[in-house]
Amino acid sequence: MRSLVFLCARRLVSHRPGARRALDLIPAELYPVLFQAAFLDGRTLALRDLVGTWPFPLLSFQRLLGHRDRRPLLGEKPSKSCVQAVILAVVAHLRRVLEEPCRGTSERRCRLQVLDMTGLQDDDTDRGPEGMSLWSGTVALAKACLEVSKHQSECLKRGSKRRKGPSGASAAPQPVGVEVRADLFVNGTSYGVLRDALQTGAAGPLRLKCRDFHAEELSVAGTVSLLESLEPAGVRRVDLRFNNLGLAGLCAVLPHLARFTDLLSLKLPYSNVDVRRLAAGTDAGLRCLATQLGRLPCLKELNLGSSRLSGKLRQLLGDLQAPLESLELAFCSLLPGDLAFLSQSLHAPALRKLDLSGHDFSENLLQPLRHLLEETSASLLHLDLMECRLTDARLADLLPALCRCSRLRCLGLFGNPLSTPGLKTLLRKTLVLPDLRLVVYPYPVDCYSRQLPRPPSASDCLFEDAVDEERFAAVSAELCQMLASSGRTDAVWTASLCRHGALDCFAL
Repeated sequence: MRSLVFLCARRLVSHRPGARRALDLIPAELYPVLFQAAFLDGRTLALRDLVGTWPFPLLSFQRLLGHRDRRPLLGEKPSKSCVQAVILAVVAHLRRVLEEPCRGTSERRCRLQVLDMTGLQDDDTDRGPEGMSLWSGTVALAKACLEVSKHQSECLKRGSKRRKGPSGASAAPQPVGVEVRADLFVNGTSYGVLRDALQTGAAGPLRLKCRDFHAEELSVAGTVSLLESLEPAGVRRVDLRFNNLGLAGLCAVLPHLARFTDLLSLKLPYSNVDVRRLAAGTDAGLRCLATQLGRLPCLKELNLGSSRLSGKLRQLLGDLQAPLESLELAFCSLLPGDLAFLSQSLHAPALRKLDLSGHDFSENLLQPLRHLLEETSASLLHLDLMECRLTDARLADLLPALCRCSRLRCLGLFGNPLSTPGLKTLLRKTLVLPDLRLVVYPYPVDCYSRQLPRPPSASDCLFEDAVDEERFAAVSAELCQMLASSGRTDAVWTASLCRHGALDCFAL
C-alpha cells in the first residue's frame, strides 16, 4: 500500500510544468519520494528536472528503488527510457556547469557527486523491449562520458579569454565532476566506445567506476586493455566468458587482476581450457594460473565451468590463500581424485554454493560426491547437479548425504533421468530440510510420449516436444499437493529453468 506522501508525489510529477516550478520550494527531504514516483510512472521529464536539481551528493538507484532481486517499488525491470533520462540529466548538468562555472546560486543547483547505478541492469531474457540490459546501459554511460569530455575540451578552448582574471592570468576553473558507479558489460561490438570512455574520461567530468566487469568474446589484448583502464578500487567481480582465451590467454590476462585488491568473484567459464590435451606447456600454464589465483587474497567465488580439469584441481586451487564460498565446476570432466581433494581442502567446510553439473555420477564418482556433501553439509546453501545421469537408484544412494545439508535452499537436478516415483521419494525425504525453497527437477522419464535415445539434458530443446503435457501436468499437480499436505507451501518445485536463480556469493 502506498503512503499518502507517495500518492501526492505521483500527482505532482504527473503535472510537469507545475512540478518544475515547485522544485525551488520543495524541501530536499521530498526529493527521494518524488524520484520514486517519477521512475515508477515513467515520467522522464520529471526525472530530468529532479536530477538536474538533486540536492544530495549521492543518488543511488538501489537505495531509492529497492534491491534488484526484490523491487518493491518497481515491480518489474527498470525502464530504459527512465534510466536514459537520468543519464541525460547528469550530462545536461555537467554541460551547464562547464559553460557557466561561476553561475549565481539564486536557483537550486545540483549537488550530485556520485551516481550509483550498480545492481540496476541485468541481462534477463524476460526484460522485454522496454527494459535496459547491462550491455545497453554500459554503452549509454560510455557515450555520455565521451560527450561530456568533448564538451569540456570545447569549453576550455572557447572560454580561455573570458576566464582571464584581473591580473591577466587565467583563473583556474572550479573542479567539477560526477562519479558514476556501475556494472559494465562489454563485447566486441561495444569494446571501442567503452575503451575510449575509460581512457578519455578517467580524469574528465563524468568518470566511470566499475563494480562488476563482464567481458564476452574479446581478444586477450582487448581484455587486458580494458582491465588496465579500470580504476582498481571497488572492482569486486571480473567475469570473462566465451572469450576462447585458452590456458595461455588466461596466463596473460590474470596477472592484470592483482591490482584489484577487493576482487571477490572471478568467473572464467568457457575459456577453452582442456588439460587432457597433451600440449607442450600445459603443466607450466597450470602452475602459472594457480600462482595468479593465489595472488587474489579476497577471492570467495570461482567459476571454471566447461574447463576440462581432469586430475588437476589440487594443483589449480592449491595456492588459494582463503577458502572459497562459491565454486562452479560444471562440465569440468573431474575425476574421483579431484572430488577427494575438494573434500579434504579448506574450501569444503566454507562452501555455500557448489555446481558439479555435467558429470557422470556413476559408481566411480558417487562415493566421492557423498563424502564431499558430508564435508560441506554445515555450510551448503545451493547445489547444482544438473545433467549428471542421476537415476532413481543413484539419487537414493545420495539422499542420506544430501539430507545432512541442513541449510540447503536451492537444489538443481534438471536434465537427470528420474522417474515420477523417484521425484516423490526425493520430495518426501527432503522435507527435513527446513530452508529448501527451490527444487528444479527434470521432466520425469515416464512423462515422455516416446522412447528417447538418451536422457534429455538441460540444453536440449530437441526433446521438449516428446513430453506428454497432460501427464506432466498431473505429476506437477501431485507434487504441489504433496508439498501442501506437508505444510511446505513455501517451497517451489518446478521444471522451469527460468526459476533457477543465479545465486552468487553476494546473494547467498
